[in-house]
Amino acid sequence: MNIVALIPARMGSSRFPGKPMATLLGKPMIGHVYERVAKNPLLTVTAVATCDQEIADYVRSIGGRAIMTGSHHERASDRCAEALEVLEKEDGVTYDIVVMVQGDEPMTHPDMISEAVSPMLSDPAIKVVNLLGTIESAKEFEDRNCIKVVCDLQGNAIYFSREPIPTRAKVEVVPMHKQVCIIPFRRDFLLEYTRMMPTPLEVAESVDMMRVLEHGMKVKMIPTSHSSYSVDTPDDLARVEQIMKSKAVG
Repeated sequence: MNIVALIPARMGSSRFPGKPMATLLGKPMIGHVYERVAKNPLLTVTAVATCDQEIADYVRSIGGRAIMTGSHHERASDRCAEALEVLEKEDGVTYDIVVMVQGDEPMTHPDMISEAVSPMLSDPAIKVVNLLGTIESAKEFEDRNCIKVVCDLQGNAIYFSREPIPTRAKVEVVPMHKQVCIIPFRRDFLLEYTRMMPTPLEVAESVDMMRVLEHGMKVKMIPTSHSSYSVDTPDDLARVEQIMKSKAVG
C-alpha cells in the first residue's frame, strides 16, 4: 500500500505570520515537523505542500521534498488535494492513503502516524481519521486556537469547535478532548472532499472536518498516546520549545 504524508504550510498565517519558518531549537519549525513525520516506516513518501518559495527552498535544502500549490486555498485539506495530484503525476504512482500533518505540530511523534493510519488498514469503511488528544488545563479548554471535539459512543466526531465544548458544568464527568491535526484520508475521499461545497459551520468554526460532518459523513477519532501542542502564536512557540528542551519528542 502506498501512503504519502503531506504537510501543508504557508507563511501568511493571520495569527502568526511566517510561522513555518519561525526558529524552534535552532531551526525552522517546519523542519522539525518534516523530519519527525518522515521517520515513520509506513510512509512511502513525505512532502511539504506550500505556496511559498521560501518554505519550499528550505525543505529542499534539508533533503526534503516540497510541492508548490496555489495561494488561493482557504483549507489545508484543499491544499493537500492539489499537492497530491501534482505528486502522483511526478511519481507515476497512485497513493492509497494521504496523511495530512499540519505544519504547526512540531511535537509530532513518528508513532502518531501509525496510530492514525492503523484503523484504516483494518477497516476499509473508514474514509478519514483524526487523532484525539486530551485537554489538560482550563486555559487550553478556553483557548480558541485549541479545536475542541465531542464524539459519539462509537468514537466518531459529533462536532468540532473553537469554543469550549462540551458544557463547562460537567467537565468532571465528560472528558475534554481536542483535535490533533494528524489526519489520514483515503485518496479518493480527499479528492471528493475538495469537490464538496464549503459549508456554513466549516466557515464559522474554520475547521476543515466540519465540511465532512455537514455533508453527512463520519470522522473517526482515534485517541493518541502522545502529548502534542500545536503552535498558533509566538507564546505557543515559546511553550513548545521549553517542553521539547525538557524531554525527547519524536
